[in-house]
Amino acid sequence: MTLARRLIACLDVHGGRVVKGTGFVDLRDAGDPVELAMRYEDQGADEIVFLDIAATVEERDHLFELLRRAAERLFIPMTVGGGIRTVDDMDAALRAGADKVAVNSAAVYCPGLLTDGAARFGSQCVVASIDARLEGDAWRVHTGGGLVPTSRHAVDWARECAARGAGEILLTSIDRDGGRHGYDLALIKAVSRAVAVPVIASGGAGAAAHLCEAVEAGADAVLVAGILHDGLTTIGALKAEMRSASIPVREVAA
Repeated sequence: MTLARRLIACLDVHGGRVVKGTGFVDLRDAGDPVELAMRYEDQGADEIVFLDIAATVEERDHLFELLRRAAERLFIPMTVGGGIRTVDDMDAALRAGADKVAVNSAAVYCPGLLTDGAARFGSQCVVASIDARLEGDAWRVHTGGGLVPTSRHAVDWARECAARGAGEILLTSIDRDGGRHGYDLALIKAVSRAVAVPVIASGGAGAAAHLCEAVEAGADAVLVAGILHDGLTTIGALKAEMRSASIPVREVAA
């Protein structure tokens, strides 16, 4: 039996508001994070991801109070990322209501964080968030909200993250982010073939066809943001089109 593919709504948070940009820059306001999360849950989202996009750069903690407010109102799984530097930060996020914790920059510079987090909370709670930009014939991992290039290559790093205990890979193409021309299918294929854990495709969704392409390329889940925030479509409409393309998705409650 084929597992249903997850459709995940992503909320990038900056200054307590949801923002959306292109290539991680040119940010614009998109609304209140809790209100939007509730809307997407009502539309049939399988999960919600909250990413505090400035927490690492500004060297502050994640907005746990926002997470607590969301946890009081949402019934679907929540993943939180941004400013997670230690196992204690992971613990605080989970206690605030998150089901999973996404780690990006801190894991790159201290890979043991993934190992320690998986040992303490279980791999199912640990998501390795990878922001990658194509350079030549390889994808270079970036940290600090996509601003800082590293020496790591995305495929090798994804493989190491999984080996260290990450239960999922949240894979974002910086090149495609906000462009709405489709996900980086070559990147998705390369990473999904390299790891045995689920891969979440992120960066570039503009239509249901793009979500279908990502799944066909190997993604276990697809992450959507801007086209939802701008009211161009709904979770229900996207799922209907995916189902028409013979991609199994969870039913949307009436």
